[in-house]
Amino acid sequence: MNRLILIVILVLLVGFPAAALFLLYNLPFDNRDPAPVQPIAFQHTVHAGKMQLPCTFCHRYVERARQAGIPSLSLCMSCHRSIATEREEIKKLTSFFEAGQPVYWSRVHQLPDFIYFSHKRHIKGGVLCATCHGEVAQMEVVHQVRSLEMGWCLACHRDRGAPTDCTTCHK
Repeated sequence: MNRLILIVILVLLVGFPAAALFLLYNLPFDNRDPAPVQPIAFQHTVHAGKMQLPCTFCHRYVERARQAGIPSLSLCMSCHRSIATEREEIKKLTSFFEAGQPVYWSRVHQLPDFIYFSHKRHIKGGVLCATCHGEVAQMEVVHQVRSLEMGWCLACHRDRGAPTDCTTCHK
């Protein structure tokens, strides 16, 4: 009888944490639409593709902050005061700008709140934007192409010799 109790306790102590880690490692954490509708249909294929603007032209904080940042409307309007002003999406942009209202973009890539992620650390480590975000310059509609699940991130960390201890990402 004591042996049976010991086996049950052992299974619970080892099995439960192992099952929990397996689930955390393999289950998707986000069921959002991988390509949410945006308030303005921004053309990455034109800006990043045809014009070959680097990601950092619009996402100015990526090299110095956790967040990549979204360009200010004044940056957009620095060109679109005179370029493509007749297009519907540029008219929307202009109306937001003239009204002094922000554009509420829908996040495409989002991690759970318990994850600490720094764009700056990854960029300084030589990780290219496309590694996580895919070839955005070729996307008609920007969508999430990588799972961003723990297992995917850990595999990348291992491949690059980056830290894999829990406190690197879980704060």
